[in-house]
Amino acid sequence: QVHLVESGGGSVQAGDSLRLSCVLSGGDFSSFAMGWFRQTPGKEREFVASISWSGGSTYYADSMKERFTIDRDGARNSVYLQMTNLKPEDTAIYFCSADNSDRLLAVEYLTPSLYKYFHWGQGTRVTVSS
Repeated sequence: QVHLVESGGGSVQAGDSLRLSCVLSGGDFSSFAMGWFRQTPGKEREFVASISWSGGSTYYADSMKERFTIDRDGARNSVYLQMTNLKPEDTAIYFCSADNSDRLLAVEYLTPSLYKYFHWGQGTRVTVSS
């Protein structure tokens, strides 16, 4: 079974940077598109970024495009989210996801109704203080 484990979260001050990691096991990493989402209490899980199977294409929510970067390392079966100039509104639990189709990449159609098709990690918490 596919298993995802996130790490790298923590408590930082506004303007700081963090690099989140997610390791996939139990499957062929190269067969999965990968993504990052975040969620705060009382809100729907929000798309952050995604990356294609080979890493050649990346996609971002408009509000994150200038500050966040997603990449992947096939040798480590890992996907990363580099976050810079963090703001208090970035405080959330960040979740890693994997999908063996292109649903994570067609971001204009990426609605919560599709989330059940994805593999999910347990999340890593990011807290940004002003």
